[in-house]
Amino acid sequence: MSLDLHRRAVVADTHNDLLMAVAARPPERWAPFFAEQWLPQLREGGVRLQVLPVFIDDAFRPEGSLRQTLRMIECAHVIAEGNADAVALCLDAAQIDAALAEDRIALVLAMESMPGIDASVELIPTMHRLGVRVASIAHWGRTPLADGSGEDATGSGLTSHGVEALKEMERLGILFDVSHLGASGVAHVLELATRPVIATHSSARALRDHHRNLTDEQIRGVAATGGVVCVNFFPHFLAADPSGYTLDTLVDHIEHIASVAGVDHVGLGPDFVREVLQDLTPPCCEDLGFGELDPYATVQGLEGPRGLPLVTEALLGRGVPDKDVLKILGGNVHRLLGEALR
Repeated sequence: MSLDLHRRAVVADTHNDLLMAVAARPPERWAPFFAEQWLPQLREGGVRLQVLPVFIDDAFRPEGSLRQTLRMIECAHVIAEGNADAVALCLDAAQIDAALAEDRIALVLAMESMPGIDASVELIPTMHRLGVRVASIAHWGRTPLADGSGEDATGSGLTSHGVEALKEMERLGILFDVSHLGASGVAHVLELATRPVIATHSSARALRDHHRNLTDEQIRGVAATGGVVCVNFFPHFLAADPSGYTLDTLVDHIEHIASVAGVDHVGLGPDFVREVLQDLTPPCCEDLGFGELDPYATVQGLEGPRGLPLVTEALLGRGVPDKDVLKILGGNVHRLLGEALR
């Protein structure tokens, strides 16, 4: 029953850093490596709409950020061209719907914190021309556009360049992502936004008091724009203690956000960190940037995309109606992208 429903769903994952793993290979391996290593997992997990963030490791910052950004964007295009029977890199709602109708996975390019651009907001249209359709403007720390949630103590909103970036993204039809943005920055965005925004991988702060999660007020604010909050599966953002690194805890976050925002405004942003790190060509990074957090921790069974049917089973086990499960699994994200990418 649950598997049948999962197969009928437009399962949308709004944050999988698989581009980092694929781009670590030589360019001639990009398309085949994706086909060998990632496509089977996405298929088994029922993923039909995959957002691909471009995240730039500290090793490339600042001098190599733009070069690595372009390299990863090219990697996404090569993946799509080399696996055209299975995936499609989509630029608008019509292309997403066409890919779904052809049983191809719809890929949507995103940028995480935009270190390759920084204050050069005039390059955002360039990124749009290259296919970027979702973007955030901060990660853990400070950028020329805004402070990340790790800098919440500053109480800083968007910089003047950040405000300009938000306006430019809205003009172009790039969906603004508030995940990782500092609390004051989120408030600033919600004050200024004239179009829906998304949180691609953020959980509920009411259940786990971590700066990477969203408060109920912020969740309501995202929903008020018409946007969607997509729950992060990273266990440290779900619970303070390993005993809470469970599927039940994950579903608690999903249900809490649905209760605060409405079931039309919650989705899934798994952020399968361990899967990506294990897949990178060794040696990996010496400093993974997680501080005291264990980047290899996972919710059992949800180490990668293959485990996504477990979420459907757990939601149904909680008595969530089929129609609402379909919304949570990806219907809401599909709707939002359909409205935003036109």
